[in-house]
Amino acid sequence: MKISKEVKVGIMAIFAIVLLYLGFHVLKGSDVFSRTYKYYVIYDNIDGLTASNPVLLNGLNVGRVQGITLLQNRQNKLLVTIDVQKGIVLPEGTLATLADGGLLGGKVIHITMGTSTRFLTDNDTLIGSKEAGISALLQEKALPLVTHADSLVRNLDVVAAGFKETGLILNQVLKNYDQTGNSLQGLLSENRKNLLAMTTNLNALSASLIETEKELKPLLAKTGTLADSLNALRLGETVQSANKTIGELRQILAGVQAGKGTAGKLVTDQTLYDNLNRTMISLNKLMTNFREHPKRYVHISVFGKKETGPAESVLDTATQIR
Repeated sequence: MKISKEVKVGIMAIFAIVLLYLGFHVLKGSDVFSRTYKYYVIYDNIDGLTASNPVLLNGLNVGRVQGITLLQNRQNKLLVTIDVQKGIVLPEGTLATLADGGLLGGKVIHITMGTSTRFLTDNDTLIGSKEAGISALLQEKALPLVTHADSLVRNLDVVAAGFKETGLILNQVLKNYDQTGNSLQGLLSENRKNLLAMTTNLNALSASLIETEKELKPLLAKTGTLADSLNALRLGETVQSANKTIGELRQILAGVQAGKGTAGKLVTDQTLYDNLNRTMISLNKLMTNFREHPKRYVHISVFGKKETGPAESVLDTATQIR
């Protein structure tokens, strides 16, 4: 039987389509030649999970991600369909944990067996969970470093601003020092002659002091001799004589206070004091009368007429003794 070219082309096209279908499913991760169980997992965020990503059980690849569906009627959650090999029996409470695939990137689903005695069947739903990946851990660790770095940068900005202000102040100070140096240089230039004259005077004064020192040395020697002479005096006898004189003077004063002798009676005897006081009053009256009427006491008359005055004058209070 002769087969036409059209039939051959058709057969080859069908064979190519079958190969394409099988290759697509193999690349997608589906096991075409063995039966698998289909399970569903719901995630809030799949963090880049795609179809054909592996499903691992204790690190062993036991399945693939078959598809991902967006559930808009359930707050845009994501329904992930996974295929698990037929020989893997999953008990109720099994977790499907979404995690990073390693340093090369990508996502995987780790299967964690439950502890129930009841087992899941085809098209059942697993409990979904997420594991912090390397990027999340790096972000968690790096966030405090970034915060500290930001704080450090701010502090450095403040320090830099302070250094800038300090630099301006130092520039002003250096400028003032420069002006002061110029002023001092000008002052020294203007007073150079005065400084030379002052230096000359100081030299002359130093020479004069040297000569004065030479003249003072004999004088100091004589002063030392005089001090030795004073030390040679009998100062003890002089002090003893002075103490004796002071003792005698104390005895005299004690006798006066006790009323002994004329001075003592004059000091302690009230009657003698009153008599002396009256005598001084009478003498005062006499002198006052003599001053006011001298002719009564000294009479010089050509015709022999005698002038009489009052027998007694008023007491002169200016010289009265109290």
